[in-house]
Amino acid sequence: MIRVLLADDEELVRTALAALLTLEDDLEVVALAADGHDAVRLAREHRPDVALVDLDMPGLDGIAVAGEVTAAVPACRTVILTGRGRPPHLRRALEAGAQGFVTKGASGTTLAGVVRLVHDGGRYVDPGLAADALTAPACPLSPRELDVLRLASFDLPSSVIAQRAHLAVGTVRNYLVSAQAKLGATSRAEAVRTAARFGWF
Repeated sequence: MIRVLLADDEELVRTALAALLTLEDDLEVVALAADGHDAVRLAREHRPDVALVDLDMPGLDGIAVAGEVTAAVPACRTVILTGRGRPPHLRRALEAGAQGFVTKGASGTTLAGVVRLVHDGGRYVDPGLAADALTAPACPLSPRELDVLRLASFDLPSSVIAQRAHLAVGTVRNYLVSAQAKLGATSRAEAVRTAARFGWF
Protein backbone atom coordinates (compact mmCIF):
# COMPACT_ATOMS: atom_id res chain seq x y z
CA MET A 1 0.00 0.00 0.00
CA ILE A 2 1.10 3.54 -0.76
CA ARG A 3 0.38 5.69 2.29
CA VAL A 4 -0.87 9.18 1.40
CA LEU A 5 -1.24 12.42 3.36
CA LEU A 6 -3.70 14.98 1.96
CA ALA A 7 -3.46 18.68 2.83
CA ASP A 8 -6.00 21.26 1.63
CA ASP A 9 -7.64 24.09 3.53
CA GLU A 10 -11.00 23.46 1.81
CA GLU A 11 -12.79 20.61 3.57
CA LEU A 12 -14.91 19.70 0.55
CA VAL A 13 -11.83 19.36 -1.68
CA ARG A 14 -9.92 17.45 1.01
CA THR A 15 -12.69 14.91 1.62
CA ALA A 16 -13.46 14.52 -2.10
CA LEU A 17 -9.81 13.79 -2.90
CA ALA A 18 -9.62 11.32 -0.02
CA ALA A 19 -12.75 9.54 -1.28
CA LEU A 20 -11.31 9.34 -4.81
CA LEU A 21 -7.98 7.95 -3.68
CA THR A 22 -9.48 5.34 -1.34
CA LEU A 23 -11.22 3.79 -4.36
CA GLU A 24 -7.76 2.64 -5.47
CA ASP A 25 -6.72 -0.77 -4.12
CA ASP A 26 -3.08 0.23 -3.58
CA LEU A 27 -3.59 3.67 -2.00
CA GLU A 28 -4.36 4.43 1.65
CA VAL A 29 -5.07 7.94 2.96
CA VAL A 30 -3.45 7.98 6.41
CA ALA A 31 -3.89 11.65 7.36
CA LEU A 32 -5.85 14.78 6.40
CA ALA A 33 -4.51 18.29 7.12
CA ALA A 34 -6.38 21.60 6.94
CA ASP A 35 -3.32 23.90 6.83
CA GLY A 36 0.41 23.89 6.17
CA HIS A 37 1.57 23.60 9.78
CA ASP A 38 -0.80 20.67 10.34
CA ALA A 39 0.52 19.00 7.17
CA VAL A 40 4.13 19.12 8.41
CA ARG A 41 3.12 17.86 11.88
CA LEU A 42 1.09 14.97 10.44
CA ALA A 43 3.87 14.08 7.99
CA ARG A 44 6.29 13.74 10.92
CA GLU A 45 3.73 11.71 12.87
CA HIS A 46 2.47 9.36 10.13
CA ARG A 47 5.53 9.28 7.84
CA PRO A 48 3.51 8.86 4.62
CA ASP A 49 4.99 7.71 1.32
CA VAL A 50 3.42 10.61 -0.63
CA ALA A 51 2.05 13.98 0.52
CA LEU A 52 -0.52 15.70 -1.72
CA VAL A 53 -0.40 19.36 -0.71
CA ASP A 54 -2.49 22.33 -1.85
CA LEU A 55 -0.41 25.26 -3.13
CA ASP A 56 -2.48 27.94 -1.36
CA MET A 57 -2.98 27.23 2.34
CA PRO A 58 -2.94 29.35 5.48
CA GLY A 59 0.14 29.28 7.67
CA LEU A 60 2.58 27.57 5.34
CA ASP A 61 1.83 27.37 1.64
CA GLY A 62 2.35 24.16 -0.31
CA ILE A 63 5.86 25.12 -1.43
CA ALA A 64 6.98 25.76 2.16
CA VAL A 65 5.35 22.48 3.22
CA ALA A 66 7.22 20.62 0.46
CA GLY A 67 10.51 22.00 1.77
CA GLU A 68 9.77 21.14 5.40
CA VAL A 69 8.42 17.66 4.64
CA THR A 70 11.43 16.90 2.43
CA ALA A 71 13.74 17.87 5.31
CA ALA A 72 11.75 16.12 8.06
CA VAL A 73 10.67 12.96 6.21
CA PRO A 74 13.15 12.43 3.34
CA ALA A 75 11.42 9.24 2.16
CA CYS A 76 8.12 11.11 1.62
CA ARG A 77 7.54 12.35 -1.92
CA THR A 78 5.54 15.58 -2.30
CA VAL A 79 3.02 16.54 -4.98
CA ILE A 80 1.67 20.10 -5.17
CA LEU A 81 -2.01 20.53 -6.06
CA THR A 82 -3.17 23.85 -7.48
CA GLY A 83 -6.10 25.50 -9.09
CA ARG A 84 -4.01 28.35 -10.54
CA GLY A 85 -0.38 27.37 -10.96
CA ARG A 86 2.08 29.73 -12.62
CA PRO A 87 5.55 28.88 -13.97
CA PRO A 88 7.39 30.55 -11.05
CA HIS A 89 5.31 28.47 -8.61
CA LEU A 90 6.40 25.36 -10.48
CA ARG A 91 10.05 26.40 -10.36
CA ARG A 92 9.93 27.17 -6.63
CA ALA A 93 8.06 23.94 -5.86
CA LEU A 94 10.67 21.81 -7.63
CA GLU A 95 13.47 23.71 -5.89
CA ALA A 96 11.75 23.03 -2.54
CA GLY A 97 11.81 19.29 -3.21
CA ALA A 98 8.39 18.58 -4.73
CA GLN A 99 8.30 15.73 -7.25
CA GLY A 100 4.93 16.56 -8.79
CA PHE A 101 2.78 19.53 -9.75
CA VAL A 102 -0.84 18.75 -10.63
CA THR A 103 -3.85 20.97 -11.32
CA LYS A 104 -7.03 20.38 -9.33
CA GLY A 105 -8.81 19.87 -12.66
CA ALA A 106 -6.98 16.55 -13.17
CA SER A 107 -9.05 13.37 -13.12
CA GLY A 108 -8.98 10.94 -10.21
CA THR A 109 -7.24 8.43 -12.46
CA THR A 110 -4.52 10.96 -13.32
CA LEU A 111 -4.03 11.89 -9.68
CA ALA A 112 -3.73 8.24 -8.60
CA GLY A 113 -1.26 7.65 -11.43
CA VAL A 114 0.84 10.63 -10.32
CA VAL A 115 0.91 9.29 -6.75
CA ARG A 116 2.19 5.94 -8.03
CA LEU A 117 4.71 7.60 -10.37
CA VAL A 118 6.32 9.82 -7.73
CA HIS A 119 6.25 6.97 -5.19
CA ASP A 120 8.30 4.94 -7.67
CA GLY A 121 10.85 7.76 -8.01
CA GLY A 122 9.44 9.59 -11.02
CA ARG A 123 8.37 13.21 -11.50
CA TYR A 124 5.22 14.70 -12.97
CA VAL A 125 4.36 18.21 -14.11
CA ASP A 126 0.99 19.15 -15.57
CA PRO A 127 1.61 19.37 -19.36
CA GLY A 128 -0.15 22.74 -19.73
CA LEU A 129 1.88 24.26 -16.92
CA ALA A 130 5.09 22.81 -18.33
CA ALA A 131 4.33 24.42 -21.71
CA ASP A 132 3.61 27.77 -20.02
CA ALA A 133 6.89 27.54 -18.09
CA LEU A 134 8.82 27.30 -21.37
CA THR A 135 7.35 30.54 -22.71
CA ALA A 136 6.87 32.58 -19.52
CA PRO A 137 8.91 35.77 -19.16
CA ALA A 138 11.60 35.76 -16.51
CA CYS A 139 11.05 38.07 -13.56
CA PRO A 140 13.01 41.30 -14.25
CA LEU A 141 12.99 42.34 -10.58
CA SER A 142 15.83 41.82 -8.14
CA PRO A 143 15.06 39.69 -5.07
CA ARG A 144 14.96 42.84 -2.91
CA GLU A 145 12.60 44.66 -5.31
CA LEU A 146 10.37 41.61 -5.31
CA ASP A 147 10.36 41.44 -1.50
CA VAL A 148 9.38 45.10 -1.22
CA LEU A 149 6.70 44.76 -3.91
CA ARG A 150 5.33 41.67 -2.15
CA LEU A 151 4.94 43.71 1.04
CA ALA A 152 3.34 46.51 -0.98
CA SER A 153 0.70 44.03 -2.15
CA PHE A 154 -0.79 44.23 1.34
CA ASP A 155 -1.36 47.97 0.77
CA LEU A 156 1.09 48.90 3.51
CA PRO A 157 2.57 52.40 3.74
CA SER A 158 6.26 52.75 2.88
CA SER A 159 7.15 53.30 6.54
CA VAL A 160 5.67 49.90 7.52
CA ILE A 161 7.30 48.16 4.55
CA ALA A 162 10.62 49.72 5.58
CA GLN A 163 10.23 48.42 9.12
CA ARG A 164 9.33 44.89 8.02
CA ALA A 165 12.06 44.73 5.39
CA HIS A 166 14.67 46.36 7.67
CA LEU A 167 15.29 49.14 5.17
CA ALA A 168 15.21 52.93 5.18
CA VAL A 169 11.97 54.50 3.94
CA GLY A 170 13.85 56.19 1.08
CA THR A 171 15.30 52.83 0.01
CA VAL A 172 11.82 51.30 -0.03
CA ARG A 173 10.57 54.12 -2.25
CA ASN A 174 13.54 53.66 -4.59
CA TYR A 175 12.84 49.92 -4.88
CA LEU A 176 9.15 50.56 -5.61
CA VAL A 177 9.96 53.18 -8.28
CA SER A 178 12.51 50.83 -9.84
CA ALA A 179 10.03 47.92 -9.82
CA GLN A 180 7.36 50.08 -11.46
CA ALA A 181 9.78 51.19 -14.15
CA LYS A 182 10.98 47.67 -14.92
CA LEU A 183 7.39 46.43 -15.19
CA GLY A 184 6.19 49.44 -17.21
CA ALA A 185 3.60 50.14 -14.51
CA THR A 186 2.12 53.57 -13.84
CA SER A 187 1.42 52.88 -10.16
CA ARG A 188 2.43 50.65 -7.27
CA ALA A 189 -0.93 48.84 -7.55
CA GLU A 190 -0.36 48.10 -11.25
CA ALA A 191 3.13 46.76 -10.51
CA VAL A 192 1.68 44.48 -7.82
CA ARG A 193 -1.01 43.21 -10.21
CA THR A 194 1.59 42.50 -12.92
CA ALA A 195 3.84 40.56 -10.55
CA ALA A 196 0.88 38.59 -9.18
CA ARG A 197 -0.41 37.79 -12.69
CA PHE A 198 2.92 36.23 -13.65
CA GLY A 199 3.14 34.38 -10.33
CA TRP A 200 6.36 36.09 -9.23
CA PHE A 201 5.07 36.07 -5.65
